[in-house]
Amino acid sequence: MFGKKKQPPIKSLIAHGTRIEGNVLFHDGLRVDGEVVGDIRASDAQPSILVVSETASATGQIHADHVIINGTVKGPVFAYDLLELQPKARIEGDVSYKSLEMHQGATISGQLKPMAGGGIEEKPPLKLAANNG
Repeated sequence: MFGKKKQPPIKSLIAHGTRIEGNVLFHDGLRVDGEVVGDIRASDAQPSILVVSETASATGQIHADHVIINGTVKGPVFAYDLLELQPKARIEGDVSYKSLEMHQGATISGQLKPMAGGGIEEKPPLKLAANNG
């Protein structure tokens, strides 16, 4: 479906039962199983992946290339490449994404805002199945 890119490794973990109050800046990959009250932002220097698991909650802005959410997020989400919303994802805030994959059961209370492709290519026009009747 999408071009197979090598995912950056997940090198950091905020474990279940851990609460961080303050902004988090990470490189490569981060998995959140606990609670973060503050912004979560990936370094711009290299590709990034952020996983917010089923047990996790985040209150604040989220910025990363590839974002996978299956927990609760209160605040805006910015996925510069792909946003994956798993069945238990709950987002209260606007969502900006380049590509979106949303599973049945995920909810968003906010606006969906597709990001411009940076002028690389425009989306082809929508083609509907032809009625050959």
